[in-house]
Amino acid sequence: MTINEKLSKIQVEFKSKKSRFNSFGKYNFRSAEDILEATKPFLKELNVTITVNEELLTMKPGSCDQPVLKTVATISDGKDSISATAIVGVDTDQKGMQMPQRYGAASSYGKKYALGNLFLIDDTQDSDATNTHGKKTAAKQTMTNESLAKAKEYIAKGGSLEAIKAKYVVSKKHEEMLTL
Repeated sequence: MTINEKLSKIQVEFKSKKSRFNSFGKYNFRSAEDILEATKPFLKELNVTITVNEELLTMKPGSCDQPVLKTVATISDGKDSISATAIVGVDTDQKGMQMPQRYGAASSYGKKYALGNLFLIDDTQDSDATNTHGKKTAAKQTMTNESLAKAKEYIAKGGSLEAIKAKYVVSKKHEEMLTL
């Protein structure tokens, strides 16, 4: 069996429930650890290994003032390998987090999405979650680092994520940052 066939088998048969719950956002999710745990039965059966490597990318002066992690998830059978990559920025201005937590959050996010890319895991919400059912809504503001910091403080003081979502476009990354 080729490495492509082995990866295809995992992609088709992969099952990992969203067993973790985010109490602020009121949604279930899976982590990189959940994904790796779900792949373990395939490792021995297909005689493959899964590795995840990270690299802190050096920024060119003037290109971006925040560090970026490059995460590569690889499946290998000892002869051939296939990799998938995720690129994640580290928000060094994130309020309410120590620097190791900021890098750890970016690292976790990168691992999850590199593995998701490798195994074709679709983490999008169903259409009912995003469907307005014909109702028009006011235009939402785009989240900036400043508004993200204020939102984090608001939640720490007991505010709701739903109120933030009503005013801002909140990406999955922002939602995870707000609920850590």
